[in-house]
Amino acid sequence: MRRTALAAVCLLAAATTGLVGCQSGKDKADDKAGGGTSATAASSKQKEPFAGLSADEIGDRAMKATTGASSLRMKGTVQDDESAGTIRIDMALDKKNECAGTLGMGTRGKADLIKTGDTVYMKYDEAFLREQSKGESKADVDAAVGMLAGKWTRMSAKGSDAKDIASFCDLNSVLGGAEDVGSDGSSGGADDPTATRAGTAQVDGATAAVLKVKDGKDRYTMYVATEGKPYLLRLDSTGTDAGSITFSDFEKPVPAQKPAGKILDLDALGG
Repeated sequence: MRRTALAAVCLLAAATTGLVGCQSGKDKADDKAGGGTSATAASSKQKEPFAGLSADEIGDRAMKATTGASSLRMKGTVQDDESAGTIRIDMALDKKNECAGTLGMGTRGKADLIKTGDTVYMKYDEAFLREQSKGESKADVDAAVGMLAGKWTRMSAKGSDAKDIASFCDLNSVLGGAEDVGSDGSSGGADDPTATRAGTAQVDGATAAVLKVKDGKDRYTMYVATEGKPYLLRLDSTGTDAGSITFSDFEKPVPAQKPAGKILDLDALGG
């Protein structure tokens, strides 16, 4: 799941940082903004977000700011390349390998996830368990639902069953290498990704510069914050990694705390 959730982000990095040094100059939106010589034109340029920067330069700044964050929240949907279904994510995570939020597969059910220290805590609802148990016998599914539904469970983050989840919770792992993908600035052929500016839009009340990126048959729309640090606020993608993810709560503490009440130790059950 971690690989799939990050596919769009890493491809985004290739489609933006890789453009630096590959394009011949500013995109048309920037050329138009800087073409006037009157006081009015100059004033307009000063007010324009990222005035004078091309789409690839804005994308590069967005990836550097986003990968440099110590914590953030990811919310949205991404394609799962293993099940050919959709993963729903609403997760806060940081570079201390802590996380808290929810995961869902398809349109039914969800699982609450917390990782703190060396322990992964999860709580599954009945719909999630039944969705994930398709193909198994009714007796086995009913038994799993009876044992797990609505109850907090725990596993060692170092165990084989929790390893993938634990790595997803580490922001270093999630964003690792994204800012370096395609950053050698080499100029390739006709298949190199191209980016253009497409005005501005609102993302959760914040103004964002909109970038359109083409990479073969895949299409991405980036929304980059125009105030404060140029964080990536949202990424929409179509094609191989279709989905939409918003990014928020940069640098905020992750609410990862051990759940209260009785917790079922799955490692002990697997004993």
